[in-house]
Amino acid sequence: MIGRRVGRPGLVGTMARTAVIAGTATATSNAVNRRQAARAEQRAQAEAYQQEQAYAAQAPAPAAAPAAPAAPAAGGDDLIAKLGELGQLHQQGVLTDAEFAAAKQKLLG
Repeated sequence: MIGRRVGRPGLVGTMARTAVIAGTATATSNAVNRRQAARAEQRAQAEAYQQEQAYAAQAPAPAAAPAAPAAPAAGGDDLIAKLGELGQLHQQGVLTDAEFAAAKQKLLG
C-alpha cells in the first residue's frame, strides 16, 4: 500500500483552496464596489438636488407684469398683433390668468 502524505495537502488540494480563496475575494470585492457605487450615486443625487434648490432660491422673482397696452387707434392687424403678444406673455408665465384677461378686455373693450 502506498503511504499517504500527512500534514500538507497535495497539488489538487492546493489548487482547490486557491480557487476558493480567489472566488471569495472576487465576490467580496464586487460587493464592496457595488455598495460604493450606490453610495456615490446617492451622494450625487443629493448634491444635484441641493444645487437645484440653491439655484431656485437665487433665481430672481418674476418681474411685475407690464402695463397693458393702450387700445389700438384704427388697424385690426395691430389689435391682432397685440393680442398675440399678450398670448405669448401669458404662455411664458409673465402674465397671470387674471392679468391676461384684464389686458385682453382692455384691448377689446
